[in-house]
Amino acid sequence: IHPRCAIGDFNGEIEINISENSVSSSVLPMLDSHSDAAEGSAYIGSEKVPIVRLDDLFKTYVSTKSVNSFFIKIDTQGFEWEVLDGAPEALKNANGILCELSLAPLYEGQKLWRDIIDRLESEGFILWAVLKGFTDYRNGRSLQVDAVFLRRSYA
Repeated sequence: IHPRCAIGDFNGEIEINISENSVSSSVLPMLDSHSDAAEGSAYIGSEKVPIVRLDDLFKTYVSTKSVNSFFIKIDTQGFEWEVLDGAPEALKNANGILCELSLAPLYEGQKLWRDIIDRLESEGFILWAVLKGFTDYRNGRSLQVDAVFLRRSYA
């Protein structure tokens, strides 16, 4: 197990915002659209944490013999694009990805579902399944979903 860290597009340190519920913690500022829809999601603090590129972890943990037999899960509260930016080699070799997609802006500066789908399709993946995620309890609007992508040649 790798020591706790953030995953992104550079190696170094980054400030992470800690939410009361922990699952909404993010390096990005949270928008009211998120905190209003989820009680207990407001930020209560922040701390500096190490951040690493997924490709650097990939080199450490994935052997060349198993290079085409792994699956990536990305659930980074609006920071998915930056994780993808730091993972060109891992993406090139993965058979599948589970990625949280925001249907509405929830974090400042995040990319939304269409951008992520287009990017992963350009990387050779197809959208395989969509799973229910974060819903605004006040009105039933879906705000986030989990999407499964499979490498086109694997599917």
